[in-house]
Amino acid sequence: MKILRYIAVALLLASAAAGAVAQDKSTSSAVRKRNAKDSDKDKASQVTPRMRSFYDLNEPSDANVQWMKVIYRQIDLHKEQNMALYYPEEPNQDGMNLFCIIMKLVAQGQLTVYEYLDGREIFTDQYKVKVRDLLDRFHILYSEAKGSTEKNPKFTIEDADLPSNEVLSYYVIEKWQFDRVSTKMKHSVQAICPVLHRSDEFGGEPVRYPMFWVKFDDAIRPHLAKQFIFTNNDNNVASHNIDDFFTMNLYKGDIYKTKNLRNLSLMQMFPDPDDFKRAQDSIEQRLHAFDKTLWVPTREELQARADSLEALEEARAAAADSSLVISQRDEKKSTAKRTTRSSKRSKAKTEKKSEKATKPKESKVKEQKVKSSSSATRSVRRRR
Repeated sequence: MKILRYIAVALLLASAAAGAVAQDKSTSSAVRKRNAKDSDKDKASQVTPRMRSFYDLNEPSDANVQWMKVIYRQIDLHKEQNMALYYPEEPNQDGMNLFCIIMKLVAQGQLTVYEYLDGREIFTDQYKVKVRDLLDRFHILYSEAKGSTEKNPKFTIEDADLPSNEVLSYYVIEKWQFDRVSTKMKHSVQAICPVLHRSDEFGGEPVRYPMFWVKFDDAIRPHLAKQFIFTNNDNNVASHNIDDFFTMNLYKGDIYKTKNLRNLSLMQMFPDPDDFKRAQDSIEQRLHAFDKTLWVPTREELQARADSLEALEEARAAAADSSLVISQRDEKKSTAKRTTRSSKRSKAKTEKKSEKATKPKESKVKEQKVKSSSSATRSVRRRR
């Protein structure tokens, strides 16, 4: 009997041990799977210092900068060159647009945004925007995220609650610098501001609301480099990312302001639309031709200019010859028309003259007959 009891107790202990081992395995495997997923998400969202080092602007030192110009542009997302920043309107399998990327990072506390001050942009701690106030100001629905604290608030925003379809333009601050070491003009984007186009309850034209400024630095560029886009409707291969889109100057934007002492926009400086357009064109030409006007051209460049001038003169001469030929043809046609008209008129005149010449003779003959008859009667009466 004792042996049977020992055997039963041993079996019970063995079964309990086996259940505990199975439970440990299941829990450990579950923990490993969850940790693996979480680590993948963390790796995807985190930006390491090594990643940031690849996206440093590496601007030239002030000692080497001979000329600098700060330009403010407006990027209209209705234009075909800029539509890559707008689509897709909501995140899908192709990714997300620029505004969704920015707002996700802002809600997670990974990106700092600054107040829009209408031309006086100051990127200091004094003008940092609180995320909660930003979301309340533009009526964006949110919820508290896990791990959110008062010092480090984090929020969760659903994709359907993001007003990405209302962000129809961006303001961009560019810096153009001429580096005397590399003898090249360098272009860099300094900050981006999404502009909300929102109409009121009664409809009408939408009003523009600049939301905030975000610096285009190593904090946002690694995230933009992960989102690939295609910039041509004829080629659907996503060969560029959003970071390339800005650094390679692939967007199309109109200049609305340059940095000046009075802090005036071009519209304030040039109220007339024609003057405003001429000012924009002159600024664009100076930006792209500034570095070319500083140096003596080489022989090859001089020869190319001479060839282009000769080709231009030949084209002008050909155009002049063609215009002369056309004018001569027109003159011949006009002279032919004139001769036909003059001949017709001369024929008509001769016919009229001939008619007039024949009519008076007949009348004279009649008058002579009448006179002769009257004279005859008178003579007869006198005789009587």
